[in-house]
Amino acid sequence: MAGLIKREDVDAVRERSRIEDIVGEQVTLKPAGVGSMKGLCPFHDEKSPSFHVRPQVGRWHCFGCGEGGDVISFVQKMDGLGFTEAVEYLASKIGLQLRYEEGSERKPEDQPGRRQRLLEAHRVATQYYQEQLLSPEAQTARDFITKRSFTAQDAAHFGMGYAPKGWDNLYKVLRQKGFTEQELVISGLMSQGQRGVYDRFRGRLMWPIRDVTGETIGFGARHLYEDDNGPKYLNTPETPLYKKSNVLYGIDLAKREIAKNKQVVVVEGYTDVMAAHLSGVGTAVATCGTAFGSDHVRFVRRLLGDTSSSGGVRLADGGSAGGEIIFTFDGDAAGQKAAMRAFGEDQKFYAQTFVAVEPSGMDPCDLRQAKGPDAVRALVEGRQPLFEFVIQTTLKGFDLDTAEGGVGALRACAPVVAGIRDNALRPEYTRLLTGWLGLDQETVRRAVAQAERFSKQPAAPAPRSRESQPQITDDMANTIARPDPRDPVARLERQALEVLLQYPHAIIADVIDALPSEAFMVPAWRGVFDAIRAAGGLFEAAKHEVGDWVELVSQNAAEPIRPLVNELAVAPLPEDRPDVIERFAQGIVRAFIDMGITRQIGDVKSRLRRADIGQDPVEYEAIYRALLELEAQRRMLREVEDD
Repeated sequence: MAGLIKREDVDAVRERSRIEDIVGEQVTLKPAGVGSMKGLCPFHDEKSPSFHVRPQVGRWHCFGCGEGGDVISFVQKMDGLGFTEAVEYLASKIGLQLRYEEGSERKPEDQPGRRQRLLEAHRVATQYYQEQLLSPEAQTARDFITKRSFTAQDAAHFGMGYAPKGWDNLYKVLRQKGFTEQELVISGLMSQGQRGVYDRFRGRLMWPIRDVTGETIGFGARHLYEDDNGPKYLNTPETPLYKKSNVLYGIDLAKREIAKNKQVVVVEGYTDVMAAHLSGVGTAVATCGTAFGSDHVRFVRRLLGDTSSSGGVRLADGGSAGGEIIFTFDGDAAGQKAAMRAFGEDQKFYAQTFVAVEPSGMDPCDLRQAKGPDAVRALVEGRQPLFEFVIQTTLKGFDLDTAEGGVGALRACAPVVAGIRDNALRPEYTRLLTGWLGLDQETVRRAVAQAERFSKQPAAPAPRSRESQPQITDDMANTIARPDPRDPVARLERQALEVLLQYPHAIIADVIDALPSEAFMVPAWRGVFDAIRAAGGLFEAAKHEVGDWVELVSQNAAEPIRPLVNELAVAPLPEDRPDVIERFAQGIVRAFIDMGITRQIGDVKSRLRRADIGQDPVEYEAIYRALLELEAQRRMLREVEDD
């Protein structure tokens, strides 16, 4: 990971990345009025498009699920990337060389241009291996593919290839392309021996391992020949591109289905991923030469949109606010051991976690061959809650027909139940364990409570600094309450803010900038207007392009208000004729100001009725003059509108 990117470079990436092109790679967008486009949201299932993009503003928002942001946040959510990774990805697409703040931490391999060179070497290698799969020498590799019920089209879809025998086949190709020996060794495509540099992969069936953006960052290679004394599967070593602890095979193909369905299916091998996808389970991924660990957890949580720092909140219907993680394991001892490891990671998910084990021990690839695609889908659909699987697996090690076996099983299972951090689930599994053991509930409850007391409590998270922790006050909490859309006042205030964000250059600045916060009656909209004023008002907006203006307002908004700024900046307007859109915006603002003046007139008239001209003629005169002034302002405003 590189250091902190210079702010001006982040702004340049945001400005130069065409949001309609980036979003358009994932969503089919169609025109939806002046400066607006819409399509089906990639983050939830819908039949009618509610996902809107405003290229001029550089923002997107889904009015169905409420997600929204700029081009950087779209890449983050779509590809499961962190902020820095998303900026670097977009910078590479527009050809911008990023600069980093002095003193920020950077690794030696993160030198400018190095990553792109290594990615290009992998592109060349991928194409070379794919071409070699068609060669006469690769017949054994093609037979392997065919015997597992995969077609040539399937192999091409997953980018499979063949590394020919010999020590320098790929080496020669890459050297001819201008890559240095140092680059080739660093990339992991070559190995360094006493006699020099040579191909790492030789005589093997190849799978390209891609990151979420679709770039090849490494390879998985299976041996094919009897004289190959290497491991059955050989993966790329740790490189600047390839970190096995957070790499998931198939993520480039699964990411969209994962984001949409809020589900990840973790299988154990490359062919299992292929079989699952070809059977209709498009959320399947696999780890690469390592167990599913903490780094994978963090990666998957980003893909699922799980940002909770707690153990999770289960829903009343048995689901989870964070989605589903489904592990598929072989039914043998090794598979059960893997499930127990997954149990240890479950507590870090906000999602509900399940296990899918085929009774006869077949993996998804074998199952597809033996029983067809329907059986693979049925395996996933018949998933079992992970907690239940772990407890049942533990119980199998005891003879429950004996007193000794029952006590031993209780002692073994009580810590498992006590380790469930979800307070809503723990009592339920205590009840289930009571039934499985055939003991009285009080005995089991006491055992679980005792195990909980003696269990090692996780360390409390470090407190966040005041700078990083949003200070949400009671007043701020009130501002994010959604106004009733049927309220005509709230509706007009919303439209006024929409045009102030989308067409600020069409509005007379001094008229708006002179308004107090109290001009907006709805707390939520008042919070947005406060952000506009904090950003410098429309006089400041005149100095910026619309996209930069919206970003400036967002930066000056309180954290709960920022989603509202984004939503209003993208919201489609009822006027879709380009030649009158600015006049429409001006009319909305005039109507809003008229409403405010009318409200003030009502207040002044009320004061005038309460005033006593005989007792205090000076005050009565002042109130009367204020009324006349307000009525004159409204009259002038309406005359402009009539013109």
